[in-house]
Amino acid sequence: MSDVVITGGAHGIGAALARRFAHAGHAVAVLDRDLAAAEALAAEIAAGGGRSIGIGCDVTAPEECSEATASVVAAWGGIDILVNNAGITHVGLVRETDVDVLRRVMEVNFFGAVQCTKAALPSLLSRRGAIVVLSSVAGFAPLATRAGYTASKHALEGFFHTLRAEHARDGLRVTVVRPSFVRTGIGERALDATGRPAGADARTGVRHELAPEAAAEIIFQGVMRGRRNVWVGREAQLSWWLRQLWPSAYDHLMLRRTLD
Repeated sequence: MSDVVITGGAHGIGAALARRFAHAGHAVAVLDRDLAAAEALAAEIAAGGGRSIGIGCDVTAPEECSEATASVVAAWGGIDILVNNAGITHVGLVRETDVDVLRRVMEVNFFGAVQCTKAALPSLLSRRGAIVVLSSVAGFAPLATRAGYTASKHALEGFFHTLRAEHARDGLRVTVVRPSFVRTGIGERALDATGRPAGADARTGVRHELAPEAAAEIIFQGVMRGRRNVWVGREAQLSWWLRQLWPSAYDHLMLRRTLD
């Protein structure tokens, strides 16, 4: 069985993945800024017979990423799977959004994943392990009022596809996950154009969001099968094909949903 590290692991998709990996017999390290929630989830997994530890980690702090990785390696001897799940979003037209907001989103979504990966990479390479990256439909298509979020996911995909290519001969596997709309609560923590909580303004208007547990099952199966790309939800797959074959139609539908 594998030793798994999940960033942003105390809530949403991260928590659902932690439970799913633990249910399959894997050891799970739950990394989250919310240490109390990370420890509570780890205790829940341990109470169910699993092996888990909760570690406080702000992915925007390089030293915390390094210390968290070192703690996992010291406890278990290494890391087999790193799930880069931590992320935030924002809402606001580009012309109205402070650059500091865009920078904050990039720091968490892109550089946070990069820093955690750099810290864990020696162990992952020694074990011929796997990296899982939570991208989005916004990783390959535009999303109005969320330019910073979209930019961070485009950057993630470019970085981790390149990392995969660089280490193709070393046995390192990279799975890029592209969910559509999942009921994670990320919108409730979204920033507005000035960096304050966006509240109701961050709602997507989507009626049928996928449950985190359903998303976690799709992701888990994709990782276990060594998939390079995993689309979570029918809407994600349809968006991919529409964006490739008829981009103007995709843009029209996206603008109707986000701006009308």
